[in-house]
Amino acid sequence: MPQNGREDNGYDPEDDRSVNHDNGKLKELGELSVERLFENQEVPSWRKQLTVRAFVVSFVLSILFSFIVMKLNLTSGIIPSLNVSAGLLGFFFVQTWTKLLRKSGLLKQPFTRQENTVIQTCVVASSGIAFSGGFGSYLFGMSERIAKLSTDTHDFKNPSLVWIISFLFVVSFLGLFSVAPLRKIMIIDFRLTYPSGTATAHLINSFHTPQGAKLAKKQVRELGKFFSFSFLWGFFQWFYTAGDNCGFASFPSLGLKAFEYKFYFDFSATYVGVGMICPYIINISVLVGGILSWGLMWPLIEKRKGDWYSADLSKTSLHGLQGYKVFIAIAMILGDGLYNFLKVLSRTIIGLSHQFQQKDVGSDLPTADHSSHVSSQVSYDDQRRTQLFLKDQIPAWFAIGGYVAIAVLSTAILPHIFHQLKWYYILVIYIFAPTLAFCNAYGCGLTDWSLASTYGKLAIFIIGAWAGATHGGVLAGLAACGVMMNIVSTASDLMQDFKTGYLTLASPRSMFVSQLIGTAMGCVIAPCVFWLFYKAFDDLGQPESQYPAPYAVVYRNMALLGVEGFSSLPKNCLRLCYGFFAAAILINLIRDLVDKRWGRFIPIPMAMAIPFYIGSYFAIDMCVGSLILFVWQKINKAKADAFGPAVASGLICGDGIWTLPASILALAGVKPPICMKFLSKGTNIRVDKFLTPQG
Repeated sequence: MPQNGREDNGYDPEDDRSVNHDNGKLKELGELSVERLFENQEVPSWRKQLTVRAFVVSFVLSILFSFIVMKLNLTSGIIPSLNVSAGLLGFFFVQTWTKLLRKSGLLKQPFTRQENTVIQTCVVASSGIAFSGGFGSYLFGMSERIAKLSTDTHDFKNPSLVWIISFLFVVSFLGLFSVAPLRKIMIIDFRLTYPSGTATAHLINSFHTPQGAKLAKKQVRELGKFFSFSFLWGFFQWFYTAGDNCGFASFPSLGLKAFEYKFYFDFSATYVGVGMICPYIINISVLVGGILSWGLMWPLIEKRKGDWYSADLSKTSLHGLQGYKVFIAIAMILGDGLYNFLKVLSRTIIGLSHQFQQKDVGSDLPTADHSSHVSSQVSYDDQRRTQLFLKDQIPAWFAIGGYVAIAVLSTAILPHIFHQLKWYYILVIYIFAPTLAFCNAYGCGLTDWSLASTYGKLAIFIIGAWAGATHGGVLAGLAACGVMMNIVSTASDLMQDFKTGYLTLASPRSMFVSQLIGTAMGCVIAPCVFWLFYKAFDDLGQPESQYPAPYAVVYRNMALLGVEGFSSLPKNCLRLCYGFFAAAILINLIRDLVDKRWGRFIPIPMAMAIPFYIGSYFAIDMCVGSLILFVWQKINKAKADAFGPAVASGLICGDGIWTLPASILALAGVKPPICMKFLSKGTNIRVDKFLTPQG
């Protein structure tokens, strides 16, 4: 109901017109010279871009986003881009800070888009460690909890804050030093687009125009509103989860039979928000994968119990139905990864060959401006940006020396953390790592697709097979995966940040320092957040738990495959794996070959594989999010486009932050007061028999 002249959703009646007006103004930024708008503003030196308030705000936001990424890691492994959230919140916090100081007369330095870029870089670098650190994949896959879910229960290393933080500090900085000398080649000479970095830069530039600042304030208001709702909804749900399978998350909304096969809406604000951010095809792909696996394949294979696998096996045994779930998912992931690796690698090689064949460097690659006749305004932008980008150099000797020094230190320390990971394994990785980091950074610039996890899987198989089963090949492969993933992931992240900095006139030095500080923050914050989850939830990693960590089981079993081969697979599982591996490649090939109008409707194999192991409940949440956004866009597209990402971010952030007090309560031994439990199918049958008149 409308209240005091406002609609119940909090918008002014004239918001529609203001949103359209603001969006129109922001679109004009792409047509007019951006730098002409800011030419009267002095660009601070690289040292002045690195302010104390920027890193205080970055630290707070890093904790927030580390909790969000960790929760997503440990539930489904699907992590959407949180750049809009980081940009909005960074802008909001510092704007509020500077406004208070301005009123008190203590403001010494205004808030600039360069400082905004420093915050964005630091937060993304820090929260990125929560992903590349492997807390939901290779690192947690080393633990005894996950080992008990596989056939190898002896080769494990339980998490500890000391060794995790030490490990991350010696492997997370190498990628930054490996590609830092190439920034001019990638950004200016090759003119790579880096779509995410470019989009982030446009977002930050728009915040610092009068029209953009006005829209940003409205977006922050909506984010805060749905943050509060999501947090309170998580708190409300907690009251009803005193036992196993209690509460709204276990409500059989689609019926008991569907609930038995993981088809239900679990009232997760996080995944409704994720569904609003992820493209429609991702959400549909996940749902299709869930229907194919839990709706069709697993019920059919279950009927072969006693023939294909022993009827006496436990539900978690990889020699039974669980084996089909895990290994078929792995086959699809590997097929999809191999196809995209070869696709991006071929584009990289073709693009590089064109670069060196053409005198006009970058003419054959995608650029920010696709026209042959560049306007004087765009030339002014490029000239100004190039001048400032080349002003503050990062000496090549510093980057190369830093890489060599950290590599030597890492080669000496890592074998003490993982005695299975020999020094010569590490040396081989570090010899090839700069080349792979360059390939990943270049491919990411062309396609916006980082293949860090694919390079990590490659390391699992190569190092795991080299070490062998008798020399701890499983742990060696998983540790090598961590080394490789951290190098190539941070390398592509740094180049994305350099692109953002180039477009906002932020100094490469301030970008590099911000990335270093953000990475250092992440090496401490992410392990502490994971440790809180690990200690608070005893069932962490269990298939039926709140946090099943599906990729931890997947990565460990990839390492087992690399070491032991296919001998441990249940009957006919290998044939099915071959079929789904080939199907993943074929589906991707068809997507690329058919007309884009039709290709966009073909599911993505990587997304289809995720529910094979954990079920479709989160896919239903994501599709609800997609439906909300779709209906909203039909009713008012301008408002949906302007505020949809903010609403989704609020839902994700609020539910993600609720995990902090929930974890603290669990550690303190405080349990919810009520178990709201819905009757199982077996209980219903017994109740029906009891109520049915006899005779």
